[in-house]
Amino acid sequence: MAGDGDLVVPDAAQGLVLFAHGSGSSRHSPRNRYVAGALNEAGLATLLFDLLTPEEEADRANVFDIALLAGRLLDRTRQARDDPRSAGLPIGYFGASTGAAAALWAAAEPGNEIAAVVSRGGRPDLAGPRLAAVRAATLLVVGGRDPVVVELNQEAQRRLRVESRLTVVPGATHLFEEPGALDAVADHARDWFVTHFAAPRKPG
Repeated sequence: MAGDGDLVVPDAAQGLVLFAHGSGSSRHSPRNRYVAGALNEAGLATLLFDLLTPEEEADRANVFDIALLAGRLLDRTRQARDDPRSAGLPIGYFGASTGAAAALWAAAEPGNEIAAVVSRGGRPDLAGPRLAAVRAATLLVVGGRDPVVVELNQEAQRRLRVESRLTVVPGATHLFEEPGALDAVADHARDWFVTHFAAPRKPG
């Protein structure tokens, strides 16, 4: 299993967001840590961890093995539910690149109650046949200057059967490195999680 991860739980946390990183990234990703910090300021708990060990990531096949990545995310979700620091909190997933596919795959797992998913520059299309089974409200955030990924997200959204929104950040490229782009991602993610963590929990 990959590293222990970094859990931050603000006082009176409204929910917990698990971060699923994409290929070539890790829990030390400055972009995801920036978003996590914004969520912490909004009263949301966050858990950043590595889906793969460095040895596993050296094999590119593992990086695109969405079932494997989703399985790791499910393991961490179960651990978070058992952890006294985060037990009882509604749970959401924030996924980037291939991590977004892993998040949606895991959110479709029977019995895994997830309140919301946010994808940043993600590849939700890689969740393939699992998309129709996702039961968590899903926000897809893409850069306006990332046309291929915009199209892949549009295709994936058509296959979702839950509340979903596709938000395009104008002028942003795939990594949202432009001034203000990552702030926009953090704002959209914060609002999505806060809204859906506060929504009444549906039985089953």
